[in-house]
Amino acid sequence: MGFKYVVDTNRGLVQQVGKLGSDYDKWLHQPINSKASPKLYDNKFIELLTLTPWWLVPVLWLPFVAWNFVVMLRRDVDPITTMFVILLGLFLWTLFEYLNHRFVFHMKMRGYWGNTLHYVLHGFHHKHPMDKYRLVYPPVGVAFIYVSLSSFGRLFIPDLIFPGVRTGFLLGYVLYDVFHYYIHHGKPSIPIMKKLQNYHIYHHFKGEDDSYGVTTMFWDRLLGTWPASYRY
Repeated sequence: MGFKYVVDTNRGLVQQVGKLGSDYDKWLHQPINSKASPKLYDNKFIELLTLTPWWLVPVLWLPFVAWNFVVMLRRDVDPITTMFVILLGLFLWTLFEYLNHRFVFHMKMRGYWGNTLHYVLHGFHHKHPMDKYRLVYPPVGVAFIYVSLSSFGRLFIPDLIFPGVRTGFLLGYVLYDVFHYYIHHGKPSIPIMKKLQNYHIYHHFKGEDDSYGVTTMFWDRLLGTWPASYRY
């Protein structure tokens, strides 16, 4: 299919996608299923910041999970309550995962800057779904979200249990990102993982406007974005 603007894959894609105009959606949904990493930025330093191996996620963030857990254990809270607030944090992660994917990553944008922002946030993943170095969140982005949500969460969550909630939430993120990589490149044999893999593949190639859950289908069912045409 021809486009008014022809993207040059030898140059940074981010500075070009805005020029596609109304052709952006059509271009985006012609995925390139290669494990290679395309050039997003001409600046080598910025380009490097976008490349993240999957194993860096647990190596970098599990120590923060452990630290929050230790802080929670030092609070004057009984073990059952501690376990409950950690599970609450995990639950809140699944909701954040869904809402972020649906309303941020898939928000409808137009124009040069709209297309560019969408591509930077999530569009590149739909264009290059098998890019093995851009399947997990880059550390800089996670750090920004971690600090921002921590500041926001403190407004509503009592300080006594906050480290426990943050333990579960951050653990949920680590599990999500590692699992997301696995369902793109792994071959799960466990039935529920296979179902989630098929569900996510459906999202990429047939259901860009629904099926937003990655680690769970619960929120899609509850909030009306379960794809009517989807079959296990």
